[in-house]
Order: sequence, then C-alpha cells, then structure tokens
Amino acid sequence: MKRLENKVSLITGAAQGIGLATALKFAAEGAIVIVCDVKQVGVDAAVAQCQAAGATAVGFVMDVTDRAMVDAVVTQVKERFGRIDVLVNNAGITQDARLQKMTLEQFDRVIDVNLRGVFHCSQAVADGMVAQGSGVILNASSVVGLYGNFGQTNYAATKFGVIGFTKTWSRELGPKGVRINAVAPGFIATPMVAAMPEKVIKGMEAKIPLGRLGRPEEIANTYAFLASDEASYINGTVIEVSGGISL
Repeated sequence: MKRLENKVSLITGAAQGIGLATALKFAAEGAIVIVCDVKQVGVDAAVAQCQAAGATAVGFVMDVTDRAMVDAVVTQVKERFGRIDVLVNNAGITQDARLQKMTLEQFDRVIDVNLRGVFHCSQAVADGMVAQGSGVILNASSVVGLYGNFGQTNYAATKFGVIGFTKTWSRELGPKGVRINAVAPGFIATPMVAAMPEKVIKGMEAKIPLGRLGRPEEIANTYAFLASDEASYINGTVIEVSGGISL
C-alpha cells in the first residue's frame, strides 16, 4: 500500500514550486489531492498533472487571506470526500525591503498571506480533524524563520510566527489525535528564487555545505514523510531541510 493511500490532502499554493512538487509527490503516494492556489490556470494544470500520475485530484481557486473562501473550499471538500486528513500550509509570498525602507503595504501583505493565511486554513480544518480523532497539519516555515535574513523583516516574522503556531497547536491538538509539524526549507530552486540575480544565487550556493540549492522535490519528500503514518510519533517539530546552511 502507498504511504498516503486515500488520505484527503489539501495543499495551498499548489500550482508551482514546492507546492506543486508536494501535490505531485502526494499523488504518487496515493493521496486524494486537493490543489488550492490563486489562479485558475495554475490550479487546472496542477490538477491535470496529479491526475496523469493516477491520483484523484480536484482543484479550487482559493485566496488564503479570504476566510469566507477558505471555509467554502473546506466545506466543499468535506461534502465530496467526507473528511480532510492532511493540510499543507504552503502558500507564501515575499515582498522584501530593509526595515528603513519597508512600506506598511509590504509588511501587511506578507503577514496576511504567510501568517494569517496559515491561521485561516488551520482553523478551518481543525474541528473536522478533532472530530475524526486524526489529522496532520504541516506548516511551511523557512531557515529565515530560524535565523532571520537581511531585507526580510516581514517574511522572517511570518516564518518565526508559523513555528509559534506549530508549537502551540501541537500542544492543543496533539491530545486529540492531530499532529502539527513545520518544515524549514533552505534556499530551493523555485520560480521565486530563480528570479534572483545569478550572482546572488552563486553566493547562496557557496554558503551551503552541499554546494547547491535544494530541489522542490526534496521538500515535498519531507512533507510526504511527515504526513504519513511513518511519522506517527513526530509532533511539534521543525525539520530544517537546507543542505546544512545553518551549520
């Protein structure tokens, strides 16, 4: 039997990068994949790729900052499949600037998506998971949420904050059979990173003991393990997947 056989798994930000890799990995592991992202064309493409891998997959246009939209998606998924077993809170954005230059709009937008969005989605699925006595919530943190990073006041705050969510919810929901963990990726070869100047990317690679950026699939593999019963005694943990950049 595959590791995630028939586990109804909702993945936010699933149309590209780590989110798409995670959707495809979950599909390969037998999950029922619920693809959520902000653009219809991306959602449709990701669903098609999951279905091509042999999975049951459906997609929803969903903005994690819109609570009514999140609640509506969760309701529709539960009406169709009866439950949600796994939530991967992957959706995230950056709007970088140094403290002295950052606008309130930049600050608020990143907080809304990366922190409030994780709260919205997790709260929307929590009652159902508690009622069924099982479930897994996986939160996307970052090495920036462990060590900070120049020019990322807003992003660092959200990724530290997500660790706070993880530690708190694991205490609240663990006794009810729901596991909460976070993954802290290092620098991963995603569209977001690819937009950086080559000189910056080379500089990153030089700081990583493994000498390269990570691949989205390497983060997806970590999520798949944490979502599976193989990780049944892992709760409240942050797993850094960074090639050793923090050493």
